Amino acid sequence: MRNNKYVWIGGLVVTLALLLVPIFLFLPRNAAQADDPWEGMPEHPIHTDHANLMEGPFETGPEVTQACLECHEDAADQVVHTAHWLWESEPVLIEGRDEPISIGKKNQINNFCIGVQGNWSSCTSCHTGYGWEDADFDFSDEENVDCLVCHDTSGGYVKGTAGNPVEGVDLLAAAQSVGIPTRENCGSCHFKGGGGNAVKHGDLDESLYFPDETLDVHMGAHGFLCTDCHQTTEHDIKGRSITVSLDDANQVYCTDCHEEDLHEDARINSHTDAVACQTCHVPAGALKEPTKMYWDWSAAGRDDIEEDPHSYLKIKGSFVYEKDFTPAYAWYNGTADRYLLGDLIDPAQVTSLNTPKGSIDDPAARIFPFKIHEANQIYDTGYNYLLQPKTAGEGGYWTEFDWNLAAELGSEAAGMEYSGNYGFTETIMYWPLTHMVQPGERALQCQECHGEDGRMDWAALGYPGDPMYSGGRNAGAITSAVTSAANGEEGQ
Repeated sequence: MRNNKYVWIGGLVVTLALLLVPIFLFLPRNAAQADDPWEGMPEHPIHTDHANLMEGPFETGPEVTQACLECHEDAADQVVHTAHWLWESEPVLIEGRDEPISIGKKNQINNFCIGVQGNWSSCTSCHTGYGWEDADFDFSDEENVDCLVCHDTSGGYVKGTAGNPVEGVDLLAAAQSVGIPTRENCGSCHFKGGGGNAVKHGDLDESLYFPDETLDVHMGAHGFLCTDCHQTTEHDIKGRSITVSLDDANQVYCTDCHEEDLHEDARINSHTDAVACQTCHVPAGALKEPTKMYWDWSAAGRDDIEEDPHSYLKIKGSFVYEKDFTPAYAWYNGTADRYLLGDLIDPAQVTSLNTPKGSIDDPAARIFPFKIHEANQIYDTGYNYLLQPKTAGEGGYWTEFDWNLAAELGSEAAGMEYSGNYGFTETIMYWPLTHMVQPGERALQCQECHGEDGRMDWAALGYPGDPMYSGGRNAGAITSAVTSAANGEEGQ
């Protein structure tokens, strides 16, 4: 009887082992001790109430700036050396160019409203200054710096033509309200690029003014300000986008606060040398507000189509918007090629204005999520290059609905030759997706990339097949992680 008892106990132990060991093997493995991302957060300065410091009256924006500079003596000098003021970069040497080039919103084109040159008064409503209405704007005049666009907290400050305050703005109330920049300040321009809410970015729109945690884990769950990530030194705001920049200098990275190997499962950590954080944690774009995905300028000018800001406007043509879209994916090392005014095109082919650099063989590149905006925009059929048309103001297309005149005036403003003949050609732009961040439980899961219905085009990314089966540049790391899990080892 005693022997039967031991046999029964032994059988129970073996049975429990058979049940529990597989479960243990496939439980998430603990990584190294978690980092403390809060250590990367900047301290917010103690607010100084300006209600009794700004006496006014103020008739113009520059008068407010003069009052600001009485105490903040170096502020304007700092601002006038930044990209937010200059709208162009320091010279950068890029592959295929003979000498360094300096580009930015000031002198390049996109496939939305196309470009600033010739359209200054309209475009510079989002400039951090006052009075930029033509090519002769004085970038050294510090009194034209607009302090209020970043520091007003009254909610009543609005910029208009050439960056000047719109008529009726209470400048005294705005000046007395100043504080640290909020999402409302940054969003007044960045949420509305391209002519309206949610048009350009795919991950920036007015839903982020007051988001909940399902929209963005940083801003919604923790109340982040833009400047908590886009930290600022002497008014130079950290951050880069290949839509207007060529390099990754002064960029914001997830690893400014988070460690790469922060996941509990080592198998997930093994992906971080090939997959950007955003790829898993920004699984979709335009979560609440639809964003523009296609713009056909050639359809503009018609009176027989009913106008709707999400499908057709006479001054701009036809559009396609999408909401909650699945990103496109490409290797990205933080830099990009860039179409520059005057570069030749093949009008029969799609011209990419800012192809991300990187490949499966580039150790600095990661698979990254993008919104790709497609457009049909004007080009010179004689010279075979894209044109910078004049759209706003006297003689502009939005006034005259004359593409030939718009091309002539725009080319003159941009210093380009115009053959007198135009057509329309297809272009694309890549817009990196890095906001609307989701927490781990709502990030991409394994099967959403791997398997028959996965979202990744592995061949386009340079893999012979799904790397879960065929392997890839980090196949060794993945194999090691899986082996460690099977052996019951801690993730490294």
